[in-house]
Amino acid sequence: MDLAFVVVIQILYAIASLALISVGLAIIFGMMGVINFAHGEFLMMGGYAFVLSVGAGVNFWIAMLVVAPVTVGIVGIVIERLIIRRLYGRIMETVLATWGLSLFLIGLTATVLGYHQKGVAPPFGSIVIGTYREGVYTFFVIGITILLLLIVYAGLKYTKFGLLARGTMQNAEMSSALGTSVNRVYSVTFGVGAALSGLAGAVLAPIAGVLPDIGVTYVIKAFITVISGGAVALSGTIAASFLFGAVSQAVTFLSRPVVGEVALLVIAIILLRLLPNGITGKYFRKSL
Repeated sequence: MDLAFVVVIQILYAIASLALISVGLAIIFGMMGVINFAHGEFLMMGGYAFVLSVGAGVNFWIAMLVVAPVTVGIVGIVIERLIIRRLYGRIMETVLATWGLSLFLIGLTATVLGYHQKGVAPPFGSIVIGTYREGVYTFFVIGITILLLLIVYAGLKYTKFGLLARGTMQNAEMSSALGTSVNRVYSVTFGVGAALSGLAGAVLAPIAGVLPDIGVTYVIKAFITVISGGAVALSGTIAASFLFGAVSQAVTFLSRPVVGEVALLVIAIILLRLLPNGITGKYFRKSL
């Protein structure tokens, strides 16, 4: 019974962490159609912003929930205005530009901060479950992911900006004709996606630490999750996170972590073979 409870918690954590690293990409790629290969570096910057802020004496929670997302969000807005704005609708140029940006950010970070792992110890300690011990921070990651997804859903569905953003992504010309500042909507939406990625990097930093190239481990999983989710960005990402997180972690328990990663890729290939338009190509079509 104790083992079963621990397994369930670890599966929920795997689902939550996958959704957490993917939600920012769901906004930038899923909604805006921008193939952002620098997504992993947004997570990396969030992790470093958090760790360095804590090291400078900033309160743990302020560093995580304010400093990291705000810093990466501002960087995202600057990148959108200087680079991405000139490349909308030009897929290959966007791929090359964001890939180059990814390499630049990795190199810059390694040069300035050095290539060694930094981190902050998770708070709260751990609890004993029978003969097993589980970190309380694991429950925090699950909880904050659920809260974040609810906030994003409510923001997209019930706020004026959410309505403008969804309308602009579907038909920019019509939105512009109705008086919407399309460039501003694009800029803020990209910034929000970057901020969500920065927050994800900060939340996971106490567990995974941060390195200049840690984003590489995140970006592949995030793209697989968002693409497999399909055109309905948020619901698709959540559904794909449930499927891939559960399968990957279950296989990991039965074998080894590397086999769990392979299982994720295999399930993604089978899924896209059966559902070429992703999960929301057939299910959850009317959701966000």
